[in-house]
Amino acid sequence: MTTSVQPPPAVPQPEPWLRGTYTDLPAVLRAVLHAFDLGREDVLHWCAGLSETDLHASPSGLTPIAYHLRHIPRSLDRLLSYAEGNQLSSEQIVELKRESDPGTTREELFTEFQDGLESAAARVRAFSGADLEQPRGVGKKQLPTSVGGLLVHLADHTQRHVGQIVTTAKVLKAGR
Repeated sequence: MTTSVQPPPAVPQPEPWLRGTYTDLPAVLRAVLHAFDLGREDVLHWCAGLSETDLHASPSGLTPIAYHLRHIPRSLDRLLSYAEGNQLSSEQIVELKRESDPGTTREELFTEFQDGLESAAARVRAFSGADLEQPRGVGKKQLPTSVGGLLVHLADHTQRHVGQIVTTAKVLKAGR
């Protein structure tokens, strides 16, 4: 589902994990979805008012926001493939190599970001608490982890890159 870029609500709300949402899910799955929600809200808040040029800028050598907006959904897709017991497809490998490519429009970036979070959330919901200890391998070397380890990493990795987006957005806005 494609959604246009919308700023977060004007009335401050508690962070997603304090809103009583996703109560039908096990705690780990709920925490991952809350991390996605917080990431979406932070990105929309801090990127509001940034131009397409800003999104591709690299102030003080920081990685462009455009890269992170592509990397977050694509990395979620890859990590969820491993969590689901699959290896990466040739298409996922091609998309990985294209994450730094310039030329994506603002609308395309935010559409991919938001659609990717929605798709990842649906895939996370498909797991159960009983799945968390199932062993999984990551990458060509099949480095050992578990479904739970991968799901926790989804939240961690998303928040890490959202933090970089927020920092870069603040630097861009401070330079105006």
